[in-house]
Amino acid sequence: MSSANSTPGTALITGPTAGIGRSFAVHLAERGHDLVLVARDVVRLDQLADELRSTYDVSVEVLVADLVDRTDLARVEERLADRAAPVDLLVNNAGFGMKNRFLDNPVEAENAMLDVLVTAVLRLSHAALGAMVERGRGGIINVSSVAAFLPRGSYSACKAWVNSFSEWAATEYRPRGVTVMALCPGFTRTEFHERMEVGRDAAPAFLWLDADDLVTEALDDFAQGRTISIPSARYKAITAATRLVPNRVLQRFQSMGRK
Repeated sequence: MSSANSTPGTALITGPTAGIGRSFAVHLAERGHDLVLVARDVVRLDQLADELRSTYDVSVEVLVADLVDRTDLARVEERLADRAAPVDLLVNNAGFGMKNRFLDNPVEAENAMLDVLVTAVLRLSHAALGAMVERGRGGIINVSSVAAFLPRGSYSACKAWVNSFSEWAATEYRPRGVTVMALCPGFTRTEFHERMEVGRDAAPAFLWLDADDLVTEALDDFAQGRTISIPSARYKAITAATRLVPNRVLQRFQSMGRK
């Protein structure tokens, strides 16, 4: 089984310039992985790449791409499919969030979210899996959300797809040497909510997670071959409870995280 804790190889991370993605980049570089960093902001990408090279003495490749743009997305797919420079671990982390409810968002924005959270995950996983199955080793971590277990509009629907896809792929490709896991964080102290203009008072203080702690737990779960990783005991309890509570009751909490 290939994992983030076995012999270091190359990891490709989407959305690595802040938050959970940055924590993945730092933790994996610390463990000796060379990196391919994919994001839209070339300035922040270059700054992070220089920091990781100098601190951890690893190779860091920068790939500027907007995953909504199919031409850019195709370049990332080509990198993942490159047999001459194999990627051993794909972290599908790029995020997309909107504060408003479905009908209050332009349909173009909803479609862009679908492109990042579903289409990009599908296409990048397809490219990575083809090469990994040929080699008989590799891994994919798809960053999902506890929202996947809750009725919270199109964002939750996208994340529910990520969970379902990851669970299927984990079973399908484990015999071929590939580990696939969905990571389902809850509220995390990152720029994600700030960019949506959502304050820390949008959820109780005890629900906010630390990105570094979250990634440490996720990489441990991945090394153990888990299919779904839900960081922290409190979110494990919350997701377990969602299986017992009717959707009509859960929908009453849709405003949480929108302040």
